[in-house]
Amino acid sequence: MSHFSPDFARADVAASPNFGDRKGVERPDMIILHYTGMPSADAAFDWLRRPESEVSSHYFVWEDGRVSQLVAEDKRAWHAGASFWKGETDINSRSIGIEIANAGHPGGLPDFQPAQIASVIALCRDIVARHGIVSERVLGHSDVAPVRKVDPGEKFPWQALAEAGVGHHVEPAVISGGRFFQRGDAGPPVEALQAMLALYGYNAPVSGEFCDRTAGVVEAFQRHFRPERVDGVADASTIDTLHRLLRALPQD
Repeated sequence: MSHFSPDFARADVAASPNFGDRKGVERPDMIILHYTGMPSADAAFDWLRRPESEVSSHYFVWEDGRVSQLVAEDKRAWHAGASFWKGETDINSRSIGIEIANAGHPGGLPDFQPAQIASVIALCRDIVARHGIVSERVLGHSDVAPVRKVDPGEKFPWQALAEAGVGHHVEPAVISGGRFFQRGDAGPPVEALQAMLALYGYNAPVSGEFCDRTAGVVEAFQRHFRPERVDGVADASTIDTLHRLLRALPQD
């Protein structure tokens, strides 16, 4: 598919050969946000369009706010890799992938640009409206691939998106003292924490053992929902924020 009409009116088409057919779904029901994590936007944009890379995304958002569409929305882009959310493992088939030009952790976590975030918001709002995507399924790559991925990172302005009506968000609880759980802890309270993370959607073990995997999932949660401190320790602030996010979910 070298030529297609953009699904987002503001996008320029720059087709990638790296896509396939969606599997088992008629339309996407998730948005996954990434940072490029490369030194330059041009290099990242080129890589997503090279056959040998075997990676792609539906959209690429430049620092100045320009939006390029690489894969048509009715196709399966290759952006999420091995991933999981609420029991689903083929996240690529269920999602729209958006790459945001930013050097990320390898480049010292530079700030995202205001014009860029404005375009991300406009793009997400357009996708949400057209596909009926619910707020709690607008996620980061690190949410669906904890431990393995850390993008779009703790400096991504999730709150700004939420204030514009994109994504699920509550005000993070203030960091203070109180009981906490960390690697090596075990028992029913740890199992309850793991169960809450799994209920929200994360691929968390429910074993009662605060293992490395559990710490990685807690870090992913903090990176998105309590970014002031990302350390994998389930402190009172982290647990309270998780409780309130669960209570804020729509009731079936």
